[in-house]
Amino acid sequence: MQVQYCSKCVMPNTRPGIKFSDMGGGKWLCSACVNHAKKDEVDYKTRFKELEELCDKHRHRNGKFEYDCAIAVSGGKDSHFQVHIMKEKLGMNPVLFSVEDNFTMTEAGKKNLRNLSEEFKCHIISLKPDIFTQKKIMRKTFEKYGKPTWFIDRLIYSYPFAMAAKFNTPLLVYGENVSYEYGGTDSVETPSAKGIFLNGVASDLDIHEFLDEDIKEQNLQLFFDPNKNKADLEKLEPIYLSYFVKWNSYQNYIFAKSRGFTDLQGEWDRSHCAENFDQIDTIGYILHAWMKYPKFGHAMASDYAARFVRYNLLSRQEAVKLVNERDHKLDNKVVEDFCSFVGYTKSEFYKVLEKHYNKDLFYQNEYGEFKLKNPLI
Repeated sequence: MQVQYCSKCVMPNTRPGIKFSDMGGGKWLCSACVNHAKKDEVDYKTRFKELEELCDKHRHRNGKFEYDCAIAVSGGKDSHFQVHIMKEKLGMNPVLFSVEDNFTMTEAGKKNLRNLSEEFKCHIISLKPDIFTQKKIMRKTFEKYGKPTWFIDRLIYSYPFAMAAKFNTPLLVYGENVSYEYGGTDSVETPSAKGIFLNGVASDLDIHEFLDEDIKEQNLQLFFDPNKNKADLEKLEPIYLSYFVKWNSYQNYIFAKSRGFTDLQGEWDRSHCAENFDQIDTIGYILHAWMKYPKFGHAMASDYAARFVRYNLLSRQEAVKLVNERDHKLDNKVVEDFCSFVGYTKSEFYKVLEKHYNKDLFYQNEYGEFKLKNPLI
């Protein structure tokens, strides 16, 4: 397989759904860099007025003192920014929906979820999934698909849909359109988040393959299926906030810090990450983001190094160095927390992991280590 890297950032063409433009002279530009540059041409004042009008449509829909919109949150930096925009800038009365992944929480994660509620005076309704079902399905999806947290990822998207329908708060707010912002299959700039299930993070798997003598359909009742729940989907108006405001995940972090958000500084230097402020709520969960490395040859360090280049915070040369130093180093703390929760020995874990290395992208050296055939330079 011919691996190409974006000549502006560091993203490879192996990222699912990303598109590359031939710039000539052996140079390539990824769709995420193209889309980021387009933001300078967008009239965000007009788009924010569109958002105001959308809020006016839903304002006080359930009565003056009842919820009139919902926000999908984790407690992270983007959650702080989303709640700020919807409640403080637009005057809405949001209910917040979150999913607890049952892994060990970081101290920062504990503080941030509490801070989100206290700082913005919002109720958070959290789902703590059935641990037995979560463990069983995690083993199945990790072993078969290399998707260790698919069960949780699907709930992170589907639970707010299900709850927004129950609470009659059809205006449901998500943060960024992942495919458009960072490159992916559903890379279309749109205000509607009805297609969020197509972005690859929580892609459709046939839930019937998980059913057995222990797991029944009622264990999966909060899996909102847009094909099965068409009537509910039509009633909802889910949106990407990133369509209406100029989205910048680092800027969101700086804002969140000003409102009490805590990063991982002094608590944990994650060996495979390029930053200390994204997906920091729990320990074992971020295995899912690193699993892109054996399958596609890039992971969390590549993701943020690429963003930092687009945000003019790093040169490409600095980003290349960061990726080569960190991208492959799966943090041992993550492995231990995941194994402890799911019930693997570390030996069992690494046997499963080895099966998911893409032999088109990797070779094994004399020591048995997996190395990229076409490393980033």
